[in-house]
Amino acid sequence: MATTNNPVTPTPWLGRYTIDANRSSITFRTRHFFQLLPAKGAFAIRGGTVEVAEPLAESSLAVEVDAAGFRTGNAQRDQHVRSEAFLDVTRHPLITFASGSVDATAVSGTLTVRDVSRPVSLAIEHAEVSAETFTVRATARIDRHDFGVSASRLMAGRFLDMTFEVTCVRR
Repeated sequence: MATTNNPVTPTPWLGRYTIDANRSSITFRTRHFFQLLPAKGAFAIRGGTVEVAEPLAESSLAVEVDAAGFRTGNAQRDQHVRSEAFLDVTRHPLITFASGSVDATAVSGTLTVRDVSRPVSLAIEHAEVSAETFTVRATARIDRHDFGVSASRLMAGRFLDMTFEVTCVRR
């Protein structure tokens, strides 16, 4: 198994992969309560696909995240974030990401939250590649206000420092 940190990321075998939701995670860190206290949590990945192509720039990625899978370990806060004031999971059950460009250091694409789509770039920090799987860890800073999630401006952190740990299995 090849392991690396940037700037040289190993390339998986060409082909189609499925994201293994049970071995993948999306976590975040932010600040709340007037930016005084840290908060962390996770989103549940519903599924997705990755197509590794040659050249790598022609590869693609599509991920679906279950908005109701938001969790921080605080039931009251989690319920509030799932409400109309924030994610509005009843009307917007999915958060999606679709790649626009891929290279050895980043995946750029479109993130859609609450039917608001914005460009986002995920910086690849680590990759492990084997014959049938690959795992990538990438990070991004997301401004929730860009997606219309602007309730509780003083109590809830504006920026989420996201970490994506995604394991893909060759089909």
